[in-house]
Amino acid sequence: MSRIGKAPVSIPKGVSVALDGRTVKVKGPKGQLSFGLPDGIDCVIEGDTAKFTRASEARPYRAKHGMARAIVANMVKGCAEGWTRKLEINGVGYRAAVKGKNLELTLGFSHPISHPLPDGVTAEVEKDGSIVLTSADKALVGQVAADIRRYRPPEPYKGKGVKYAEERIVRKEGKSGKK
Repeated sequence: MSRIGKAPVSIPKGVSVALDGRTVKVKGPKGQLSFGLPDGIDCVIEGDTAKFTRASEARPYRAKHGMARAIVANMVKGCAEGWTRKLEINGVGYRAAVKGKNLELTLGFSHPISHPLPDGVTAEVEKDGSIVLTSADKALVGQVAADIRRYRPPEPYKGKGVKYAEERIVRKEGKSGKK
């Protein structure tokens, strides 16, 4: 029994949720998103809540029930408040800058890296060298952050590289001299 799927999604003021056939469309101050409902899952919008039902108790329908509800809840929150992901850059000479729709990264390679930002994602570089990505789409901002981190993942000896702000790097001791 899906507890997540049974919970209704509350729709805050300023956000509109509409059902167009099998597509849920969410529009708010931070943007607009849409999601196609999977087979066997139905959505009913009543006032300021959206409720999800499934066709049967079979395992695939139970899995899709909670997933569809969670995705729509993330869309509603993203269109109302937006999602942010913070990355930290550690290393001598490692830096980032936003140039138009590209994020320019200097990560110790012989060349700078120009990472294009997709539509709907904005980047901001703070004074301490951290990158703040914002978007209405939770999955998109997470994917962009993962792509940027993949250029230079943090290494365990000195901690150099690009890491998530909440990520904790387990440090290794390294070589020890002759005893």
